[in-house]
Formats: sequence, structure tokens, C-alpha cells
Amino acid sequence: MSNTPASAAALAPIRALPEHGCPHAELLESLRALHGADVDWKGGRVFSLVYHAGDAHSAFLKEAHAQFFSENGLNPLAFQSLKRMEKEVMRMTATMLHGDSNAVGTMTSGGTESLLLAVKTYRDLARKKRPWIRRPNVVLPVSAHPAFDKAGHYFGVRLKKAPLDAEMRVDVKKLARLIDRNTVMIAASAPQYPHGVLDPIAELGELARAKGLPFHVDACVGGFLLPFLEKLGLPMPLWDFRIPGVTSISADIHKYGYAAKGASTITYRSIDYLKHQFFVATDFPGGIYVSPSMPGTRPGGPIAAAWAGLQALGEDGLVDLARRAWEATRKLRDGIASIDGLRLVTDDPATIVCWASADPALDTFAVADQMEDRGWLVDRQHRPTTIHLTVTANHLAIADHYIADLRASVAHVRAHPELRSRGNAAMYGLVARLPARGAVRLAVEKMVEQMYGPDDAQTVPGQDGPLAKLLEKYGERALSALDHFDSLKSRVLGGGK
Repeated sequence: MSNTPASAAALAPIRALPEHGCPHAELLESLRALHGADVDWKGGRVFSLVYHAGDAHSAFLKEAHAQFFSENGLNPLAFQSLKRMEKEVMRMTATMLHGDSNAVGTMTSGGTESLLLAVKTYRDLARKKRPWIRRPNVVLPVSAHPAFDKAGHYFGVRLKKAPLDAEMRVDVKKLARLIDRNTVMIAASAPQYPHGVLDPIAELGELARAKGLPFHVDACVGGFLLPFLEKLGLPMPLWDFRIPGVTSISADIHKYGYAAKGASTITYRSIDYLKHQFFVATDFPGGIYVSPSMPGTRPGGPIAAAWAGLQALGEDGLVDLARRAWEATRKLRDGIASIDGLRLVTDDPATIVCWASADPALDTFAVADQMEDRGWLVDRQHRPTTIHLTVTANHLAIADHYIADLRASVAHVRAHPELRSRGNAAMYGLVARLPARGAVRLAVEKMVEQMYGPDDAQTVPGQDGPLAKLLEKYGERALSALDHFDSLKSRVLGGGK
């Protein structure tokens, strides 16, 4: 075997199981080659997806994860170790979120599962208490995570979305007007992902109590961060169980808890809510089937790694990581604010940075193109057009470098006014080439079809169709018209909001 590592592109595509088993060393070398094509997250050039607390902590998590590699949380009687660890993780989480001794919950595979469970739980609670509801709905901000949309799609729950105010927080009065007799829950974020601001949780908690509705706080991003920023002395509005109207909170350990991937939590104020999350089947010939969360098989590795990782860091370790993330956030915000032509969209006490062009002649996405050319992975957003950075402790070392490259990128775009955005899509979790913002469902669906279709090609479908030409010619006006049409169609076909 050659001593020169192969590249991912040089590996032949695999179409069927090999006739004979491959040598371990050869496969590990192939894995290293595949890994080499991934983004440089250790170097800090990506501002989402990975949360890194250092190589030593990562190595420790891998060891803890590997000890429970084969164990299965499906049967807590067989693997009592996993049930104990999950319970202790949930107790640590509930205490951190100021829940009392009645607070309970489960670990999940990630924030999406946590939000799916919240919607499913409160739908089923409403079915129990208000069986006349036939078209349940959830009232929430337009900035709420799309996992809520997924939950609505899966569970037959309609979403009624309230607009944001000038500070990108949900407008409480407008949200209140969306509540009707079919509403089964209210939801909001602490903070919301796109702009990093905390919704007015205290006001919403009062509204929820007045209406007699459950209130879920999506703190998947902030749950393991905001408590420690508060301990650092940052002015922090109340957002957790200290607000009486809050009935549940989701918080990802694999984000600012710096655990291994596949570890989130959903915590309820009491078992009176959690019991509606469970699924029980008694007629299966294979025996009684009980599931506390979405999956059947529940891998033990993420549970063990979360349990070990939280204790390894401890409160002082998480406070220090929060301090470094906040220091990096302030460096980035101060640097961006100092660049002529750019503006910060928000400035809340969370470690999310959101910036945009302050000059109509300066194309935000053209600047983003230049940053990509300099090796940065850029998260583009729309409605409004912005750039998003989720900042961690790992970014403190590269904050100055980012600002220097950003300053140079702005200068380059100003010096070359003929430059236009190359049309990178504003997509959460996936950077792909699509016409304009990629806000049209058909274009996105076609892209995903190609990525997951039978073809080996990894490119995005051609951009020379009528949709691409429309967007190229009319840009934002075309997208606004399409958005208006979708809204009108929703009102006509769906009975309005």
C-alpha cells in the first residue's frame, strides 16, 4: 500500500457489498481520505455544525462513547447503566434550568427530536383534555426553528407564525391574536438561531398562563450557554423555569455542552406533561413495546459521553468556555461594526453574530463570496439578507483573522462594483449553489433529489431554466412576489391565519 494518502476524489464509488472483506488498514486509510474533504472545523473556519472544546476533551468523549458503543437504551432493564446516566444528565440539566425536584425529561438525539417531541406531547395532551380539537395548531415566531415545521408536517399540527419586531423578537401582541380554541401550545426561542436574540419569554409566559396553554422554550442553542453567561455577570432576561408559564425547555448538550453528537434534552416542569410523550403498544406479538422518545434503539454512546463530558467540564469549565466564546463574540462584533458599509443586525447577550451590508451598493452575498474564496464556510440567511456566525470558544483564536479577511473582502467588492453575488443559497445546514437565495421550494427539492438520487454526480441541477432566468433578471422582486403569492394561496386554501 502506498504511503501517500489517497484523496476522496480518487476513491472509486462503491455500488455493492464487496465479495470479500476488505483489510482494516485499507478501510481506515479510505476513511482518512474521505475526512480530508471536509471543512476545517478545528481551525475555526466554520461557525456552526461543530462545537469543539479542545483535542483532549474530544479524545475523552471518544473513550467514554466507545465504552458504551454496543449498549442499547431501548431496554432500561437490560442496560440499567444507561437509564441511570440519562436520569443523572436530566437532573443536572433540570437544576441548571432552575427546575424544581418535580422537573423530569429525557435525552434525545438532537434539537430536532426535542422539538418534535414537544409538539407531539402537547398535541396529545390537548387530545386528552380537549378532545373536540380536530385541527390543532401551534403559535410561534417566524424565526422559530424549522424543526417545528417538520413536527407540524409529521403530526398534522398547523403552525401559526407571528412576525418579529424591529429588534427581531417576536411581537407578543400579534402572537396573542393568533391564539384560538384549537391552539395546543405556544413556542419561542432563547435565543432564536438566525439572529441570536432572545424572544420575550417572560411576557409569553404570562400570556401562556392567562390562556391556560403549555409554553415550550427552544433553548437548543442557548440552554448550555446562557446560564453560564449569566454567571459571568452578563445582563440576562429570565427565560427558564423561573418563569412560571414555561412548561418545557429543549437544550442541546452537543452544542455548548460540548458533548458528542447525538445528545440533546427535553425537560418538563412535571411528569404531568412528560407522560404524554411516551408511546406504548400492547398488542404486538413480540411483547409490550414502550418508547419514551422517538427512536426505538437508543445508542448508548451519546448518553455515556454526555454524562461523562458534563462532569469532566463541570460548572467552572463551562463558565470558562462561555467566557471565551463571549470574548470571541465581542471581538467579532466590534470588528464588524468598525468596517465601513457593514452593520450588526442584533447585539443580544448570546454568542451569535449576525451582520449585513449597510450600503445598498455593497452586496452582502458578494462579500460572502469573497470570504469563501479566503477559505471560510459562510452561513447565508434571507428575510432579511444576513450572514450568521455561531461563535464558540474555539473561535477566539481566529477572530482577528476573520475580521482582517472580512475587511479585505469588503474592500475588494467596493473596488470591483461589477461583482455580483454568485447566487449561493441561504440554507441552514447545507451550502449549495442555487439561483439567488434558493428560497423557492422546487429548486431546493430538485437539489436534494439529485444529492440523494441514484446518480453519482454531486453537483446541483443546472441553473439555466426559466426559474433561474427569472431570479437572475428580477432578483429580490421576483422572490417577494412569489412569497406574496404563497401567502395569498395559504389564506385562500387554508382559511387564513
